[in-house]
Order: sequence, then C-alpha cells, then structure tokens
Amino acid sequence: MKLQRKNRLRTVALGAIAVSGALVLTACGSDDNGGGASGGSGSTKAAGNIKCEGKGQLLASGSSAQKNAMDLWVKNFSQACKDIQVNYKATGSGAGIQEFLQGKTAFAGSDSALKPEEVAKSKDVVKGGQGINLPMLGGPIAIGYHVPGVDNLVLDADTLAKIFDSKIEKWNDEAIKKLNPDAKLPDLKIQAFHRSDESGTTDNFTKYLKAAADKSWPYEPAKAWKAKGGQSADGSAGVSSQVKQTAGAISYFELSYATANSIKTVKLNTGASAPVEATSDNASKAISEAKIVGTGKDLALKLNYTTKADGAYPITLVTYEIAGDKGNKAETLPATKSFLTYIASEDGQSVLKELGYAPLPAEIAKKVRETVATLS
Repeated sequence: MKLQRKNRLRTVALGAIAVSGALVLTACGSDDNGGGASGGSGSTKAAGNIKCEGKGQLLASGSSAQKNAMDLWVKNFSQACKDIQVNYKATGSGAGIQEFLQGKTAFAGSDSALKPEEVAKSKDVVKGGQGINLPMLGGPIAIGYHVPGVDNLVLDADTLAKIFDSKIEKWNDEAIKKLNPDAKLPDLKIQAFHRSDESGTTDNFTKYLKAAADKSWPYEPAKAWKAKGGQSADGSAGVSSQVKQTAGAISYFELSYATANSIKTVKLNTGASAPVEATSDNASKAISEAKIVGTGKDLALKLNYTTKADGAYPITLVTYEIAGDKGNKAETLPATKSFLTYIASEDGQSVLKELGYAPLPAEIAKKVRETVATLS
C-alpha cells in the first residue's frame, strides 16, 4: 500500500470513481466501428499525461502475474479518467484467454502469447480481425523458498528440474550441497508447490526448465502442470502463501509476491561469472535479448531462457494484453485504447520497477503504443 500512496503523485486525481450507472463494455464482435461509443464515450479529455476517452465499465481478466501492476495502473487511470471503471480480475492466463474468446471481456492478460488455435478461434469473436499479443510488462519469476537456517541458496536449472519433478526430495541432497558448500542444509523434506490453475507463469517456468535442463525435464512446456508429485495451490497468491507458511517449501511466482511476503529467493547458477539474483534489473538484462516473432500487428516475443550473460536472470516472463486488431465493439474501443495507451506509456511503465517488475525495453514499448493507436 505504501507503493500505491507514493505513486498517487504520478497522476492527477480528478474525482472519485463512478460507481453507479456503469455501462458494461465487452470486447469484440461487431464490424460497426463508426462513430462514438454510446453513453458519450466519444468525448475526449486529457488528465495529466493520460488521454481519457470512453465511458463506463471496462471488463478484463487473466494473468495473476500482473495483478500488482494492474491494481496500480487501474487506480492511477481511474483517478485521472473518472468516467471509466476498469474491472480486472486475476483469474489466471488460461481463464482470461477463454473469457476473451467468449467475448466476455475487452482484453485479456496472459503471460504467454496466443497459440495458433486460439488466434483462429478469436476470429469468431473479433469480426473481421483477430486477437493479437501486446507485450506490456516483464519480470523475473522468482523461486521462493522457506528453509529454516538458510538465508542464501543457489540452485541451477538441472537441480530445479529434479526438485520439481520429485527426483530430489530432501534439502540436504548432495546436488544441493554441492551448489551450497557453506550452507547448513537441514534433513528436511522438500515441499514443492506448483500452480493448480492454467498459468502463463507455469508455461514460462517450464519453458526455462525445458530449455536449460532438457535431460532432467522430460515434459513439454504448458500452462497446465505436467510433472509428477508436488502440491498445488491456486494463483501466484496461493503458491506464495504456501511457501511463506510451510517449512521446506519451494515454488515459483513473480518477484512482487516474494517482496510483499518477505520470502527468500533462490540465486541461479546460469554459468555466468556469479550466481544471479531475481531482480527487476537482472530480468531486464535477459528480456533485452528478446526478439519480436509475431507478424503484422502481433508483437509476440521470443525470450532467451538460456542466457549466460553476467547479471542476466533467465527465468522471466512477459505479460501480454490480448486485444483485437480490428472489429472491436464501438462502445468498447475508445476506453480500451485509452487504458492500453496509458499502461504502455512512459508514466505507466515507470511505476513497474518499484513493484518488482521489469519495464518493457523502450523500443518495444514504442511499438506497442503505435499498435494500440491503430486498433479499430
């Protein structure tokens, strides 16, 4: 909450959020994009550096990884644009994409780019267009742990793969000892927690394991957990809570959850000159190696999970906002573009580092803003 109070100065408060008479806006489905939206959503006014267009309630759902960022974005935007209510539900990437493909939301948050079959399905909802991936924030997927008496823990990809596949079951296993010769590792059972919901965080974490420890991780990356054993909890909040309260626990979640819960995080032995800590700056170094692989207006990125660059933390994710490139409902479009433009702006990106996220590389953020401006 302190961070949110700090950032109130970043926007100009123009009044309280309207709570009655909200016009519910959903995503796509109409080819009629002419004229202003109903309820006066064609009106435009500037609030600080935020251009407010649209009116009513803007519905969105998806990634829990971006929840802490989205909470602050929504707060700042709503203070500036009092006629728009943004309602974002952190249901997980898989559920968010499904709601978008059902036409229930204006956009979805996902920690993985749309699959080809999801793009094809989006054409049934976004008439005359398709769903596209708009990268909006990056960040490290921290490996949080709760091992009494151990304040500094180093692991590598191979050891992590074996821990999360139940092949290493005790904290004083020889493989962990080898990486931590000075630590007093207890004879304690490892409690490995994974996500129970379909999650882009799981998808990115398993992409890292597959890329960096292929011999020890036989499973294909996916939003749904495939490895054997372990325990599960719902959402990033659920797995981080389990780590905080369970001796011997380990799990994966966004750095902001580790910071908020005072959870210790693993340093990675990547083959660089020194183990790499999960920080926003270190994640940015890895994300800077990302390449745009999407075509047309799609800005899907390919991350380098096997980087050995000094100070580059490779277990990263990029969260996308999934929106229609064209064919959006007229009443949805102005507010959607206004909000997405703000969060991709310098002001929107500048708050991320304080929350444990990595802002987009400037050139990618610029392309996102240019693409949002063309949504129709």
